[in-house]
Amino acid sequence: MNASTAPGPRRRRGTRDWLVDLAMFLLAVGFGLMVTADLGESPHGPAGPDVRRDLPLWLAVAEQLVAFAGCVALWWRRRWPIGIAVVLVVLSSVSALIAGAMLIALFSLAVHRPPRISLSVFGLAVGTSFLYSFLWPDPFVPLFVDFLLGVAILGTVTGWGLTVHHRRKLVESLRDRAVHAEAEARLRAEQAQHQVREAIAREIHDVLGHRLSMLSVHAGALEYRPDASPEEVARSASVIRESAHQALQDLREVIGVLRAPVGELPQPTLADLEQLVEEADHVGARVELVRDCEGSVPERVGRTAYRVVQEALTNVRKHASGADTLVHVTGAPGEGLTVEVRNGPASAPRPPGPVDGAGRGLVGLAERVSLASGRLEYGPTGGGGWRLSAWLPWPA
Repeated sequence: MNASTAPGPRRRRGTRDWLVDLAMFLLAVGFGLMVTADLGESPHGPAGPDVRRDLPLWLAVAEQLVAFAGCVALWWRRRWPIGIAVVLVVLSSVSALIAGAMLIALFSLAVHRPPRISLSVFGLAVGTSFLYSFLWPDPFVPLFVDFLLGVAILGTVTGWGLTVHHRRKLVESLRDRAVHAEAEARLRAEQAQHQVREAIAREIHDVLGHRLSMLSVHAGALEYRPDASPEEVARSASVIRESAHQALQDLREVIGVLRAPVGELPQPTLADLEQLVEEADHVGARVELVRDCEGSVPERVGRTAYRVVQEALTNVRKHASGADTLVHVTGAPGEGLTVEVRNGPASAPRPPGPVDGAGRGLVGLAERVSLASGRLEYGPTGGGGWRLSAWLPWPA
């Protein structure tokens, strides 16, 4: 037994279902009583005797009982729409009293079952209609006209039921689409929140990592050089104080992302590279900047290039203290922007303490470059140095 022929699911009838079922039952009974009253009139007409009205009393009573049972069966038409419709259609070939119940069952079948099933039963009803017209011809209407009239009534009822069926399917489809669209909207909102969190995490790492690495370098120098001159101690303390103050300012800007609308916060560009290199050079990293760019670099490309250099200088301070570093930025519209940071071996001891987040900065940087449709390469060089290179697209 497949899904289309299985009985419908059992469910508790609501008030509306009871009212509809009662109305359908009364309608079918009323139609049967109307036909019974019509058959009780004069058995002869202008066209001759009507053989349908000459039934024995016991057969007429049995027909009425069968017709009443068919009307009662309508209460279960939702549970067994196919079986009830087929039985009533077959009985309608020999009884006019059951025609009302048969039409209601045919309509209910078209509403609750696929069109191919309801159309199949409709074809059976067309055949039984012809059989009824042939067995009980109307003396006042030609056989063919009587048959066409019956087919028209059957087609109207079936078409009405199919219309209701398709309308319910459409409403259900629209409801499913609305639920699906709401679920997609929630998923997009969650993805957007996740992306915002990742962006904030990258900003915190890029900005605070740069500042705190400067603090670590100078604090380590003060700890491991107790013989430093007062001038050197004062200079290191000044750098620590300025870096701490700047780190607080940067942290306020990053936290502002949680409050300010997107795009309102100032973001670094390629023009800020000189200040970044100057700050790094002041802490003894000996950084040289070489720029060879033609034209104005797009804001997004320049911001990514700035973050590349910032992360590279942070790593130099962490892993190669005191190393000579070269920042080379070249590019032109249509060719792309290339950012290369090279450093030699460390010339000073590494600041004390573990290196937190080793490797994660490069992973985040690779993701940032990838989002800008660029490429990132890094690795050791001869002589104990390190090279980091990024290519970013620069539209013509």
